[in-house]
Amino acid sequence: MSEIVIQIENLSKLYRLGEVGTGTLSHDLHRWWARVRGKEDPFARLGEENRRDIKGGDWVWALKDINYNINQGDVVGIVGKNGAGKSTLLKLLSRVTAPTTGSVKVKGRIASLLEVGTGFHPELTGRENIFLNGAILGMSRAEIKRKMNEIVDFAGIERYVDTPVKRYSSGMYVRLAFAVAASLESEILVVDEVLAVGDQEFQNKCLGKMKDVSSKEGRTVLFVSHNLASIKSLCTTAVLVKNGTITLSGQVQDVIKSYLSEFNTDQESDAIDDSSRVIKGKGAEITRVALFNQQSLSTRKFLFKEKIKFVIGLNVRVQVTNVFFDLTFLNHFGDPVAYSFSSGNYSFNEGSQVIEVLVDNHFLPGDYMISLGIHKNTGETLEYIQAFKKITVSSTANENTIDYPFEWIHGSINLDSLWSIQSKI
Repeated sequence: MSEIVIQIENLSKLYRLGEVGTGTLSHDLHRWWARVRGKEDPFARLGEENRRDIKGGDWVWALKDINYNINQGDVVGIVGKNGAGKSTLLKLLSRVTAPTTGSVKVKGRIASLLEVGTGFHPELTGRENIFLNGAILGMSRAEIKRKMNEIVDFAGIERYVDTPVKRYSSGMYVRLAFAVAASLESEILVVDEVLAVGDQEFQNKCLGKMKDVSSKEGRTVLFVSHNLASIKSLCTTAVLVKNGTITLSGQVQDVIKSYLSEFNTDQESDAIDDSSRVIKGKGAEITRVALFNQQSLSTRKFLFKEKIKFVIGLNVRVQVTNVFFDLTFLNHFGDPVAYSFSSGNYSFNEGSQVIEVLVDNHFLPGDYMISLGIHKNTGETLEYIQAFKKITVSSTANENTIDYPFEWIHGSINLDSLWSIQSKI
């Protein structure tokens, strides 16, 4: 039987909106006296569910009554919409902040990577920040010296290691921060969604490192990510966090399927739900996406082989140059099954823009989720909206094509092909 390395019991975190403390010295003293006597926080009972769509109220439960155990060697993926409480959970586990109620028992040393640049001083060089960040994580100076070359090599910043980090890009920040955290000889590695800042090559490098520390070194990994493909490839188990509670835990496939089912599938609204924004607009923001069939009717239901027209509303706050767009189609398990990207790079001045794209529909009958992104040609992502709409493809074709002839489905994509019978030679 595996050894439990993290034990979470009745864990809750309460925040008061807009103020530090309770707002009055009298209330702060009441709270302190209750804590000294081991009593419940007298003001915590005013808390309410962390619902983004509810206005009013001074108190918000970022987490409420979390109970969960993590065994040694587990690789746990944590998924949920923005504001669900994922990052708060990791901060409590890493002891960055204290719980309002409940407890967390941790066996072993934790290495955490929660936010870009955490523990870095902008005026210090990369080398100096390695010593600073390593010391914060609990590494000795001798240990850092021994691993300096390994850290610099993994981060890929050899040329800039003696340059102040205030001149680093956000991607270079993350490279260096992850390299330091991963080099710590800890029993538990905690990684938040910061890897999304890095390019694809470095993300793959980080995922490979996390696989190594779990499978080869038997270390425990907690990984928060909106990249479902990464969760599936890396994690052995997963949990779904919703409104500050764990609503599902278990097999990765089951958790991802439940997570995707929560997304907006409103057939009427073309507006984008902020909870779907994995990376919020950096200079440009997608405001709406409308879908039309070949009869120019707004719909989310399409016939087999019927073309799909996307009309994308874009709000450009500052001039952006050399950007491209991409569409990813996912099945109900969260697996990417098709991909489309703009062939050219575009530049936009400030103001509103409208982008149209006509997509050939090669999907076999079924339901598919859509993700949409804006990227610089350097690889930086400006905006990414995950699984924000669901489309349904029916088995009936339009008048120019044949119907889908089977009752069962062979995969997800129908490939155009030309079949002919050749006479024998």
